[in-house]
Amino acid sequence: MSGRYRELARADLATLVPELLLIGQLIDRSGMAWCISTLGREEMLQVAIEEWMAASPIYTKRMQRALDFEGTDVPTIFKGLQLDIGAPPQFMDFRYNVTDANHGTFHLDHCGALMDVEPMGDAYVTGMCHDIEDPTFDATAVATNPKAQVRPVHRPPRKPADRHPHCEWTVTIDESHPPVSESAGCTATRRTHAASLELDPIDPGDDGKADYSGPLLSDLDFAEFSASALARIADEVCLQMHLLYLGFRRAVTARLEPDEARELCLKQLIGIAGIAAERIHRALRLPSGVAGAVAVLRLHPLLNPAAYVTAEFGDDAVVVRRSLAHDDDAWLALCGPESIAPLQAIVRAVDPRLDVAVVGDATAWRCRVVERAESAAEFDEVAVTRVSTGASFQFEPRHSLPITPVG
Repeated sequence: MSGRYRELARADLATLVPELLLIGQLIDRSGMAWCISTLGREEMLQVAIEEWMAASPIYTKRMQRALDFEGTDVPTIFKGLQLDIGAPPQFMDFRYNVTDANHGTFHLDHCGALMDVEPMGDAYVTGMCHDIEDPTFDATAVATNPKAQVRPVHRPPRKPADRHPHCEWTVTIDESHPPVSESAGCTATRRTHAASLELDPIDPGDDGKADYSGPLLSDLDFAEFSASALARIADEVCLQMHLLYLGFRRAVTARLEPDEARELCLKQLIGIAGIAAERIHRALRLPSGVAGAVAVLRLHPLLNPAAYVTAEFGDDAVVVRRSLAHDDDAWLALCGPESIAPLQAIVRAVDPRLDVAVVGDATAWRCRVVERAESAAEFDEVAVTRVSTGASFQFEPRHSLPITPVG
């Protein structure tokens, strides 16, 4: 077994990992807009709650095991958040303080998600910062300790309107707390291949950090990790996205007729597919034209990790065969000869004159990248996702400093 990310240089992987974390956050910028138009705001909130509660306990524990930082304390919870698509670095600028093993706080110096919804009004801000965060923060913490509670000190809507930090929260572990149990959606998602997928182990002899077993750091400088560790992190982050989508699909399928649910899921994928491709292409300075489009397809979360999506890449094409992602009815099941829009969104992000020619059937197909004479217009779904400030967000260099308990 060999992941496609293992072919990248260590420096490129250090650039790619935060990009993937941010891409995972933007999945909701793509999907929830269509949930509002199809289901209304209140049902959109419930879909968001159900999808995150279905996915985050599973992928949080996966990352703990992959990077050898399993534990039951507050620093373990904070480490998990630093590697979570729900809290991508800098865009969701979490600042952590630890009092002791059972007590800590965090605040957000910048919340990109808040910047996206604040112009929509207080009802949407309250929906995100109260209705969604209350159950999903605890659901994320349950992967570490079912007696952990995440509670607000203050949070938006901001009063005054320019209040900083944007929000502040306490994290407390106490045996007197009633244990948090996982959701029905999480229990169902555990039965998927994505939940239990085995990935390449990290090579402890590779240059750089092989794990996160040391102290909690203020920021993760991904350049300090080994190429092997970064490749594993990248694969895990892609699995986080697939797991989130599986939770999303389950939630919308429970509310819509099958054809309507598939259409909504497809809109989500088209939107995030295009923005993800654009960010990957720009961040890694990949070539233009057909070669650049194939390079982006090779690294795109739609087609990763390699253990989940079986694909072979040539100079101008990718051949996809039946894989575990098909069996899970994951994103890949929305692509094929009869559904080429997500693949078109990816290649058009490299050059709007590029297109795809797809032949085969629903579970085994060949996608050839071709060049057209005229540029194609951007998909509406991509334009909707682009409204997020995350679409153009720029990372800045940061160094890791240990966080020591203040108590």
